[in-house]
Amino acid sequence: MIRVGIIGGSGLDDPDIIENCEKIEMDTPYGPPSSDIMAGLINDTQVLSLARHGRNHQYSPTQVNNRANIDALKQAGATHILATTACGSLNPEIDRGHFVILDQFIDFTRFRKNTFADSFEQGAVHTAMAYPFDESLRNVLYRSAIDMGLNAHDKGCVVTIEGPRFSTVAESKMFRVWGADVINMSTAPEAMLANEAGIPYAAVAMATDYDCWKQDEAPVTWDEILSVFKKNADNVKQLFIKAISQITAMADPV
Repeated sequence: MIRVGIIGGSGLDDPDIIENCEKIEMDTPYGPPSSDIMAGLINDTQVLSLARHGRNHQYSPTQVNNRANIDALKQAGATHILATTACGSLNPEIDRGHFVILDQFIDFTRFRKNTFADSFEQGAVHTAMAYPFDESLRNVLYRSAIDMGLNAHDKGCVVTIEGPRFSTVAESKMFRVWGADVINMSTAPEAMLANEAGIPYAAVAMATDYDCWKQDEAPVTWDEILSVFKKNADNVKQLFIKAISQITAMADPV
C-alpha cells in the first residue's frame, strides 16, 4: 500500500487538501517528532504530513529532531517521503520562485544527529549515499512541475549549513566554487536518515533569494524569504498533489 510521507510546511495538512484528516501522536526511541502527524487522503492516496519545524515553526534548524521525524514516519507506514524546503540560490540560472528537484547534497552541518546508529554494538552501519535522492520520485516531481508550467530545474546540489545564521560572503562564494547550486539548513541530515531507514526520499527546493554572493543585491532577510515562499505556497501544494497521484499510478499501473 502506498503511503506518502510529506515533510515541510506549505499547508499540506490543511483539512481542505487532506481528506478524512486525523492527528496521530507518535513517540520514538529518539524522542518526539517535531509535530504530530496529520494522516488522511489526497486523491485517494494515503498521506502522512509532518511539520519539520513544528506547527508553529518553533524549532530552529539545529533543534529539529530529524531522527524522530523519519522514525515516526516509518512507524506510521510511510513508503515514500517528499520534502519541501526554502533555499537560497547560488546559481544565477536559478531565480527567485524557481523550483529545484535536488539530486545531490553537501553536508556542512555541525551539530546534527545524522544516523540512527549511536554505536556499532549491533554491527557496523555505513549507508550508501552516492545518490541520496530517489530517481523515480525526482522524475515524478520534475514532470509534474513542467506539466504545471512551473520554472523547474531537473537537478541541483544543495549545501546544508548549520544555521540559524545566514552565510558570510566568503562562505557563499566558497559554496559556489564547491559546485553547490542552492543553500539551506535542513535537507542533508533528513536525506541521510531517510536513506538509512530505507525509505525513498526526494525534495523540491524553492529559491527565495540569492544568499549573499550576489553583491549587487542587498543581503537577504527572513521576512523576504517568507514573502517569496508565501507567494508560491499554492504552487508547492498543487505540485505535491499532482506528484502524489503520479506516485500511485507508477506503483499501480493500469
